[in-house]
Amino acid sequence: MKQQKVLWWQPLIVMILLAVFFVLLFYADNKYQTSPPYGKSGIITLREQDLKRNCPVFLIDGWLLSDDRVADQPTYIGEFSNLQRGDLSVSPHGRACYQLTLRYEGAPQIVSVDFPELSSAYVISLNGTQLAEGIGSGRITFLLTEGNHVLMVETSSKVGYYSGMYFPAAISTEETLLRVSRVQGFAYALAFMLPLALSVFTLFWWQSGGKRSRWFALLCACYTIYMFRYFVFAFNMPVAQYWFLAQSLALYCLCFSVVQLTVLACGAGCSKAWRWLRAALLLLSELLFLLCLIIPVLPWAVFLHGRLTDCYYIVIFFTTVFFTVRGITEKSRESRYTLTGCLVFGSGLLVNLFFSNRFEPIRFFWQFEWCGLFLVILFGAMMVSRSCRILRENDMLTNHLEEQVKKRTEEVTQLLNERKAFFADMAHDLKAPVFATQSFIEAIRKSGVGVDTELQGYLDQAQAKQWEMARRLQGLSAINTLDKIEGERVPVSVKEMLSEIYATYHGEAEVQSVYLIVEPPGQDMFLMAQPQKLDILFENLIYNALRATPRNGRITISARMEGDKICMVVEDTGCGIPEEELSLVFKRFYVGANNKETGTGLGLYIVHGIVTELGGTIDVSSTVGKGTKFIMYVPSCGYIR
Repeated sequence: MKQQKVLWWQPLIVMILLAVFFVLLFYADNKYQTSPPYGKSGIITLREQDLKRNCPVFLIDGWLLSDDRVADQPTYIGEFSNLQRGDLSVSPHGRACYQLTLRYEGAPQIVSVDFPELSSAYVISLNGTQLAEGIGSGRITFLLTEGNHVLMVETSSKVGYYSGMYFPAAISTEETLLRVSRVQGFAYALAFMLPLALSVFTLFWWQSGGKRSRWFALLCACYTIYMFRYFVFAFNMPVAQYWFLAQSLALYCLCFSVVQLTVLACGAGCSKAWRWLRAALLLLSELLFLLCLIIPVLPWAVFLHGRLTDCYYIVIFFTTVFFTVRGITEKSRESRYTLTGCLVFGSGLLVNLFFSNRFEPIRFFWQFEWCGLFLVILFGAMMVSRSCRILRENDMLTNHLEEQVKKRTEEVTQLLNERKAFFADMAHDLKAPVFATQSFIEAIRKSGVGVDTELQGYLDQAQAKQWEMARRLQGLSAINTLDKIEGERVPVSVKEMLSEIYATYHGEAEVQSVYLIVEPPGQDMFLMAQPQKLDILFENLIYNALRATPRNGRITISARMEGDKICMVVEDTGCGIPEEELSLVFKRFYVGANNKETGTGLGLYIVHGIVTELGGTIDVSSTVGKGTKFIMYVPSCGYIR
């Protein structure tokens, strides 16, 4: 129960801290809370000391608005988001003119005026002289002398839900405005790059990190797109007039990702209530985006879009609250932090809605943008923590696995050594009785004493079994010989190896009237191997070929380079191997029809094992009566001279 109370207090403490932060933000970084002067009746009075303070003067009040329906109507910037001004029968777009007289008292000085996020096309004039035009953010610089100066901003809009001038301009010295814009630029650059990096980072866990990682990646990507609006307007990009579409879509996806993460954190992803709510949120998001598209055509769409957006934010907030309350007892630390972070973001949306037209940041972000950044940082820290934990667990598992592998390797090595010793002893001990029995059978057969037809048949069977056992013992001896070869692999010259093969076997081939032909490669090649095992490999292949090849036949051994592989071929013109036996020749103890009397069934099995150990492959092709070809591909170690 004690742990349960702590879990309930965690989001409450965070919410209290968040409320304190919002209060501080409202008074410390709010254009609407700056000190005077304030404009009135189309005039703002500025003094020299007003323009030399650290904070700019924000031209919020005192503007006179003129458009197709009104002339010189007093307004403040932010009072109306568009030119419709509550009349749903007229278009929210069109032309407008904002006029403010700057009445200056003091010594002449150079000042600048910043106009942020003018999503409409604009023309800025001073005393009837045009100083700037474009779409996006604007800035003018001029010499402010004592007296009256008429500042005029003319706007023209055709798309979007903002029209006219919605964000207050700032006037001060160029140094002050530059300092403020640098801080703001750095803040937005950080808010843009951090989630972008986290989104890319999370892609590594896209398949293995589960649903939560995927939704977190989408959240970071959407937040990145949304925060990019600052740079779109700051650099007057051509898409500024239409950026509200990308910004709206990114915000809807961001909100939906937050809700989805909240649901996953509380373990309600499969509940029926969530399925219905998810469908409703998706439908509302699609409807909002559709309204964005039809605002230029249907005047009432901008009003409906604004009201539905407010409802959407409220639904997001209460959804995060509901699922946070439902899942606050989750024991997983990641789940509790996810729930708290999502609740903070939902609260930011609600606060942003509540302070509409009463808050606009000077240097940093809107309330829900702060909460979004907090959410991204929180999730990023969680992902890093999770990755570090996984790495620590992997290190522990790796160390444990290495110990287990080392232990098992020692056990297997000991077992293999015991097996080798057992087979060696067994082969040695069985040789004497096997050959003794063979001698007794021969002695009985030659003496002929009491040997009738029936006994002769038994003797033939016994002798056949004895020969079979002798062949098996010979095979065991060959395997033991192979097992005893130890040591590291060394680079082996193919040219030198073929020369040694010719020197070793051409004498035996001549005795049998067989031509042994060796075709060395034009350029030397090297392979990593144990030379003794290569000797055994070619010994088996060549003796098999000698047994199968008639007088005046040929055995050809060649090698060539194919890509990064060395191709070695042993070909004879012997009796060949029947097609039905080709797939069996490399099996252990398989003896073909032509080899029943002398074969052990282990020669080609050993050859196959050696080639496989080298990391290569071996294949065989044969035609009965024409010959057999063994083709081996083994990796080259790269030494060429």
